[in-house]
Amino acid sequence: MANFFLDNKDIQLQFEHPLMRRIVELRERGFAEREQYDFAPQDYEDALDSYRRVMELAGEVCAETLAPNAEAVDHEGPRVVGDHVEYAAGTKENLAVFHAAGLDGMTLPRRYDGLNFPLLAFIMTNEMIARADAGFQNIWGLQDCAETLNEFGSEEQKQKFLPLVSAGATCAMALTEPDAGSDLGAVMLKATWSEERGTWLLNGVKRFITNGDGDISLVLARTEEGTTDARGLSMFVYDRRDGGVKVRRIENKLGIKGSPTCELVYTDAPAELVGVRRMGLIKYVMSLMNAARLGIGAQSVGTCEAAYREALKYAHERRQFGRPIIEFTAVAELLSVMKAKVQGVRALLYETARFVEIYKQLEAISKERALTPEERQEMKAYMRLADGFTPLVKLFSSEYANQLGYDAIQIHGGSGFMKDYPCERIYRDARIMSIYEGTSQLQVVAAINGVTKGSFLERIEAYAAENYSEAVQPVVERLKAWTGQLREMTARVEELDKECPGFKDLHARRLVETVGYIVIGYLLAREATAFPEEYAATTTVWCRHAEGKVAEAYSVVMRSATDDVALIRAIAEEQA
Repeated sequence: MANFFLDNKDIQLQFEHPLMRRIVELRERGFAEREQYDFAPQDYEDALDSYRRVMELAGEVCAETLAPNAEAVDHEGPRVVGDHVEYAAGTKENLAVFHAAGLDGMTLPRRYDGLNFPLLAFIMTNEMIARADAGFQNIWGLQDCAETLNEFGSEEQKQKFLPLVSAGATCAMALTEPDAGSDLGAVMLKATWSEERGTWLLNGVKRFITNGDGDISLVLARTEEGTTDARGLSMFVYDRRDGGVKVRRIENKLGIKGSPTCELVYTDAPAELVGVRRMGLIKYVMSLMNAARLGIGAQSVGTCEAAYREALKYAHERRQFGRPIIEFTAVAELLSVMKAKVQGVRALLYETARFVEIYKQLEAISKERALTPEERQEMKAYMRLADGFTPLVKLFSSEYANQLGYDAIQIHGGSGFMKDYPCERIYRDARIMSIYEGTSQLQVVAAINGVTKGSFLERIEAYAAENYSEAVQPVVERLKAWTGQLREMTARVEELDKECPGFKDLHARRLVETVGYIVIGYLLAREATAFPEEYAATTTVWCRHAEGKVAEAYSVVMRSATDDVALIRAIAEEQA
């Protein structure tokens, strides 16, 4: 099977983005560690060479080990043995091969045995893993928990736990409970300080915990007696070797079956407080969730890529009426839109990763020294972009994973409904991606203020001011026209929401999705300018597809009236 990095020029080109130099400069702190560590890069070119070599290695492992194991892992799945998770045989092999290849602790600092690679490389690896097996990405990708510990943990905690992650320890974030799903402020797992044992003890139940029996867990628990809201919650780090947690069961899921989703029972489980009390949800989990949403974005894009490739392969092989079905225009059009969606949402994913990387690195530097006024301004700008783009990429990528999984089966016809082809598993795996780490509806809630307050429009205007090739000027003109329609829609929604609270909620998704269509259009236009052979056709197809979506949103919003809110609520409630 072809190397998943080398066979995808689309992701290789991400290392050629102009912001890469700034990212490497921030990540390497002026290459200060080149004398201290043999494997630290000497300069910018050396750093990029290291990234590409490691990505090539990751692409080989994904193609040669993970992908061949995926169907067997899906069939076997994990099980509970002696109150703990036992992975499927293929999952065990995957973990061992990844560790042997030195691919753990990818973004962690070198002083904790990590590679100190940029977030972009971590996201890229997650995408390739998900293309091979989306369920395994849930296990390996949860290493981003270590980043939260690196950001907020004490130095003692970092020295204790982070080298373990670099050595292959698996992670989990134990947040949700039977009565606290999207509403994490309702978490009731109790944390009490034991004077006798000199540690915090956790008691209660967690449910729907991805890779819940991981070696190291970040746990959200209630430390403040008498509280019932977010202000009483704190964050803890738990080491499975300390005991006190049993796996009650592994959920029997529709998809991502290789990834154990656990119900956990905590009985005097010892744990260490991370940061300060009462900031568990308000500060630490918000950071953790944003990282997780970017990870799901990578998982979703990898799933999109897998679905598209399976559909394309089958369309070339399957013959009807004496010719391959790819020669039928209806099939070819569907495939062209699938490819445009993959490349478009990938462009959005890596643009977001760059924003997050620069913001996070400047924030880390601010703890080492005072930032210059220019650096502080840069950090704030990228923080706003990261906050807006993260829910946007989670929304679009997860919805597209579902759409492309559906389309892949459609191209396979009746065969796609059978377990003989991978598209059946891909379709099942994709379904969760628009649900966990915040549903699509919650991503809209997170993004809508960026629309109404103008921060997205500010970024769109910045894209519009860039230089584009003559060939993509027609696309740019269409994007500018859509931007004008976005302004009209936003103004109308804001005006009528004052008369009828709830009107903005009614149309929030239409506004947010319109922003996404415009942003992705500009990102593809930018790439088509730099690499016309790879992106020119895709950019045109994307705009044809998106034009109908924007026109529909514009028509609905501009014709909508305030009494629509009452009508919709009445219909929804009439059967209650």
